[in-house]
Amino acid sequence: MIDVQTKILDLLKVLPASRDATWEKTFLQMLPSAFVTILDPEPQTGPDNWPYLFIEISDRSDEPCTRVIEWLTERGIGMAVNPGKAIPDYVLTYGMLCNYRITASLLTDVEDFGPSELVVQDDKIFIAEPNENYLPKYLRSILLAFFKDQKVLKPRLTLMSTDKKVYDMAFSLESLGSPPPQEHAGISEAIAWFLPAHYGIVLVSEKRVQGFVDL
Repeated sequence: MIDVQTKILDLLKVLPASRDATWEKTFLQMLPSAFVTILDPEPQTGPDNWPYLFIEISDRSDEPCTRVIEWLTERGIGMAVNPGKAIPDYVLTYGMLCNYRITASLLTDVEDFGPSELVVQDDKIFIAEPNENYLPKYLRSILLAFFKDQKVLKPRLTLMSTDKKVYDMAFSLESLGSPPPQEHAGISEAIAWFLPAHYGIVLVSEKRVQGFVDL
C-alpha cells in the first residue's frame, strides 16, 4: 500500500499549470496526514504582509503536519508549503489552519453547522452569538490581538443569517471606529485572513442590527 507521504510527493510533481480544483482538493485532504520539515522556526512575512511558517515536504520530513497546524493556530501564523520554488506549492492562511481544527478540513465548501440558539431580529434576519464551534478561544485571542494592533480595543460582532443555514460574521462598524465606506472592503479582507474561508464577513451598523457582543 502506498503511504500518504508518497502520494503527496507524487501530487507535488504535477506541474503548476496542470493543477486544477481536483488537485487542490486532493492536496488539502492529504496535507494534514503528511510529514513536513520546518525550514525556519521564525515566521516570515509574505508578499501579503501576513506571517507564514515556511515548511517543506520531502521523503525525509518527520514532523507531523497536524502538530505544526496546532502550534500555528495558537500563534496566528499561516503556512507556506515548499516556498523555495519559484511559486510555493501552496499557501495556507491562518483561517484555513483554524478551519482544520474546527472541522477537520482545511477548506470547507459551505457552512455545515450553526449556533444552537437563534434570536429573531425580524422576519427576514436571524442573529446569534458566535459559540465555541465558530470562534474557539485561541482564534478569539488572535483576533483580539490583531484588533488591538489596529487600535480597536473592543470589537463587537454577531452572526447573521437569512435561512438559518448560512451565516455571516457581522462586525459592528461603531466598534471599529466607524471607518468610511471606501475602507470597508480592505478591513473585511484583513479580517478574512484570520477566519475559515467559508465565513462570510460583513460590517454593519448597530443602528441596523441588534445583538452584538464583545469579541
